[in-house]
Amino acid sequence: MEHAAEAGTAALTEFFDRYGNALIVDDLSTIAACYAMPGLVVADDATFSFTTPAAVEAAFAGASETYREKGLVAARAELREVSWLTPALAIVAVTWEYLDARGWAVPGESYRYVLRIVGGKPVICVVIPTG
Repeated sequence: MEHAAEAGTAALTEFFDRYGNALIVDDLSTIAACYAMPGLVVADDATFSFTTPAAVEAAFAGASETYREKGLVAARAELREVSWLTPALAIVAVTWEYLDARGWAVPGESYRYVLRIVGGKPVICVVIPTG
């Protein structure tokens, strides 16, 4: 199981690199493809689900504009903890760091993601903002 988890953790790193890039460049179809359907967001003040890729795209529409307004050009995920629940399910603690045009780091938010490996690729099932 350890070897499989190591390979899975590498896939998670690649996944979050792709996801972060899609967020910055407003690639809504790639963002939507990163989510399982239905997907769930559980926050302090609300819980909502994504039931279609179009719903994911609508939720993220304009996010890259917000990043650009702040002068941010890259998003980098730091995988702080990966807990494999099964060979296909993982809970991943991620802290996002953003980079501005000068390459300076700007602290971002932290989340826990529940991901499932489907066809060898991770997809987000649940997002929980943690700070």
